[in-house]
Amino acid sequence: MKILFLAEKTFSASGGIEKVCRIAGRTMYEYAIASRGQFNMYARKDPPGINTQPYLPSTVYRGFKSSGLSFISKGVRDGMKSNVVVLCSIRMLLPGYLIKLLSPNTKLLLFTHGIEAWETLSSYKQKMLRQMDNILVVSNYTKERISELLDIPAEKFAVLNHCFDPFLPEFTNSKRRNDFRSSYGLAENDIVLMTISRLSLKEKMKGYEKVMVAIKKLHNTYPHLKYVFVGKYDDDEKKQLDRLVYALGIEYDVTFTGFVPDSVIGDYYNMADAFIVPGEKEGFGISLIEALYYNKPVIAERSNDVTVSPESTSLGIQVDFQSQEEVTNAIQKVIGNIKAFMPDRKLVLEKFSYPVYKNTLGQLLDRCIT
Repeated sequence: MKILFLAEKTFSASGGIEKVCRIAGRTMYEYAIASRGQFNMYARKDPPGINTQPYLPSTVYRGFKSSGLSFISKGVRDGMKSNVVVLCSIRMLLPGYLIKLLSPNTKLLLFTHGIEAWETLSSYKQKMLRQMDNILVVSNYTKERISELLDIPAEKFAVLNHCFDPFLPEFTNSKRRNDFRSSYGLAENDIVLMTISRLSLKEKMKGYEKVMVAIKKLHNTYPHLKYVFVGKYDDDEKKQLDRLVYALGIEYDVTFTGFVPDSVIGDYYNMADAFIVPGEKEGFGISLIEALYYNKPVIAERSNDVTVSPESTSLGIQVDFQSQEEVTNAIQKVIGNIKAFMPDRKLVLEKFSYPVYKNTLGQLLDRCIT
C-alpha cells in the first residue's frame, strides 16, 4: 500500500488549510505504518528541509519551494506508482488529473475547503474535478454546493469533520489568562468575545461588520464587552473595518492582534469568554472546533455543520449572519449566561477528537484499496 499526499504549503504557514494538511498527513502516516505500507508527502511551496516535527519524520516529507515544475514532475511520477494519491485542495487538481490520465487504477482523494469549492470553477477544473474517485468535504453544505454546481454523483462525496490537532496546547491557568488579557489592555472583569480567522477582501462572505454593529448596540447594557480579532489581515480590509470601528465609536472595545503563532494559540482561546465565527455560509470550522476544545461557548452560521440544530446549545448556537438582529440577540444571549452555553465535553470529543478523525479517514482509505 503506497500513499502519496500532495499539498501546497504545510509547515511554512499556519492557516486553516495548512492545519488540515498537518493533521491529515500525520493520520495517513500512522495508517501506512499500521498497515506496513508507505507514505510520502510533497509540498509545492514549502522549502526543502523544513522542520516537520512533531507531525511527520523528515524522511517522508519533501518541500519544492521555487521549483513548481519539479514538484509536478516528481508528484506525477511517484503518484503513478502509488495506490492512493491524496490532494490537499483544488489547487492540486492538475497533478492529480495527470496521474489519473497516466495511471487510471490509482485512486484520487481530494480535500475541499469552504469557499474555494463554492465558487464557479473553470471548465478545465471542472473536468479534472470529475476525475476524482472521492471528494472529502467538511460539511454537508459544501457537498451540496459542489454537487449543485458541478452535477457530481453523491456517492463520490464523503463528509470528514475536522478534528482537534493532537498537538494543541493544553489549557492554561487563570494567572496566565489574566496576564494575556493585560497585555492587550483587557481587564479581568471584561467580557471577551473572540474571533480567530483571516481578514481578506477575497472572502467577503464573512460577516465581521455584523459583530461590530452588535458590539455597539450592546455597549450600554454590557459596557465591559470587548471584541478581539486574532489573525492575519489584508491591509485594505483592515482599513475598511477601522473606518467602521471609528464610525461606531467602539475603538476602545475592539482589538486586532494580527498574526499569532500556533505555539501560543491556546492562550488566546483561554483569554476569551465566548467565541464567534462571523461567516455567512462559512464552511471551514477549524477555529470553531478549537474553541470547543477550549470549552468556549460558540456562535456560528446556521449552515455550518460543526454546530448542531438551532434549538440545541450542546455545541454552540446558530444564527443567520445576514440578519443583524439575530447576530446581536445571539451575542446578548450567550454573554448574558455564559455557563448555560458551555459545550457538552462528551459530545465534543465524540465528534471532533483525533481518534475519531483517524478512524474515519482510515475507513475511507480502506475503501480505496478494496
